[in-house]
Amino acid sequence: MALNQKLRAQRRRENADRRPRATAKYIRISSRKVKVVIDLIRGKKVNEARAILQFTPKAAALPVLKVLNSAIANAENNLNLSADNLYVAETFANQGPTLKRFRARARGSAARILKRTSHITIILDTAN
Repeated sequence: MALNQKLRAQRRRENADRRPRATAKYIRISSRKVKVVIDLIRGKKVNEARAILQFTPKAAALPVLKVLNSAIANAENNLNLSADNLYVAETFANQGPTLKRFRARARGSAARILKRTSHITIILDTAN
C-alpha cells in the first residue's frame, strides 16, 4: 500500500510541468475582459509582452502585468533562468466564483447583479 503511494507520488513529480508559472486568483474582473488582454501577449517575448501591457488602455492590463512580472521573478529565482530568452508559452483566464448582489428596483422588487471574478495564469518557457 505505502509502496504504491510512493510510486504514484514519484511519477507525479517526474511528470510535473517544470516551466515557470504564476497565478492570480479571485481578480475582480470578468474573465471575458481579461481574455481580450491576454490574447495580445500570448506567444510574445517577455520584454515585448511587458511593453504591450504597459500601454494597453484596459482595466485588465494591470493585473495581467503583475502576474507576468511574478512569473518572470519565479523563473529567475526558482529555476535560475534568464529573462532575456523567455517567452509567454501559455496564458488563460478561468472563471472564478461570482459574487451575487441585489439592486432595488421599482415597486419593491430587486434585480440580481453578478460581480464576476477570474483566475489568471501565465506559463513561460525558454526560447530555443
